[in-house]
Amino acid sequence: MTLTPELKSALMQISTATVTTVLLKKGLRRSWMRGPMPYSGGEEKVVGEAFTLRFVPMREDLATPESWASPISTRAAIEAMPEGCIAIADAMGGRDAGIFGDILAERMKVRGVAGLVTDGVMRDGAGVRSTNLPIWCAGVAAPASVAGLTFVGWNEPIACGGTAVFPGDVIMADGDGAVVIPKAMVTAVAEAGLEQELFEGWAHMEVRNGAALPGLYPPNEETKARYAIWRAKRG
Repeated sequence: MTLTPELKSALMQISTATVTTVLLKKGLRRSWMRGPMPYSGGEEKVVGEAFTLRFVPMREDLATPESWASPISTRAAIEAMPEGCIAIADAMGGRDAGIFGDILAERMKVRGVAGLVTDGVMRDGAGVRSTNLPIWCAGVAAPASVAGLTFVGWNEPIACGGTAVFPGDVIMADGDGAVVIPKAMVTAVAEAGLEQELFEGWAHMEVRNGAALPGLYPPNEETKARYAIWRAKRG
């Protein structure tokens, strides 16, 4: 599945809350990532294909400042990121070492990366914010990544915030956090999500007009019939 402009446009009209409900109905209970929350540019919504990065616990012979110049490094990974992707980093929820700082965030922004999601933390907080790269993370920490983590690769399956993410899955992030949509389900989620957003907008109007919740949300048969009439008139 390729995230076409049409699919991306549809997903941009759907909230992460709606996506989690749609996926729940399809049997997926763990799509929202624990830890990543808006840090920089989080008032924006971003949608893009996942470019995964993986850290493991720090090992002294590998996690050194010299490793930053290695062919297997965060620097090399950033240069491999395609425009429009969302970088998603498995930092095992570690909060005592920042995975990226301001210079790396700036390079990602320049390369057209749509955003960064991690269950870890950033460093150079003020500088990172100044790049305007949309970031969802678990906070900030002054120490560099090698103080607590070893970077081991990119574009392989990872776990971020307790959620499995595969390269090419679709990531959506907004003010409520970040979710993963399996790449094989993106079209179905977009279609169901648009319909749910439409129904919930109608339900909001009904509540404002005094409707009680039982039978409205979730809808009973009478409510479904009234909604179908409204939807048909709307076109």
